[in-house]
Amino acid sequence: MRAVIQRVDGASVTVAGAADDAPGTGIVGEIVGEGLCVLVGVTHGDTAEKAAQLARKLWTLRILEGEKSCSDVNAPLLVISQFTLYGDARKGRRPTWNAAAPGDVAEPLVDEVVAQLRALGAQVGTGRFGADMRVSLTNHGPFTVLIEV
Repeated sequence: MRAVIQRVDGASVTVAGAADDAPGTGIVGEIVGEGLCVLVGVTHGDTAEKAAQLARKLWTLRILEGEKSCSDVNAPLLVISQFTLYGDARKGRRPTWNAAAPGDVAEPLVDEVVAQLRALGAQVGTGRFGADMRVSLTNHGPFTVLIEV
């Protein structure tokens, strides 16, 4: 699993629709104040154990103000599935997505990261798997870290 983690002063994810009042549109996940916005990619061979390992790492990673972790200050996390983290653009101009796990494998593992974080006591907002999402955030620092487990 691969995660891009940004220290934020608030973040939200909306799902686009044909009209503003269409069912399922609007903000689907949001965190207010200091926390982490986490983009999670899943590759072939990833497991529930790796999801749990990533959740523990996210909860205890000391990158908030004053070298604190989310667990230290009970800061929220916004977790969003991002298959493009496994895009490969080394050849040509069009990325390939061969390293990204298919949706039926990736979705339960992203859900497991969220479930494990909540089991640790975290407040977690989420995106919507497979949806056309818009992510808004205020990156504090800016501070961005890449983690692989």
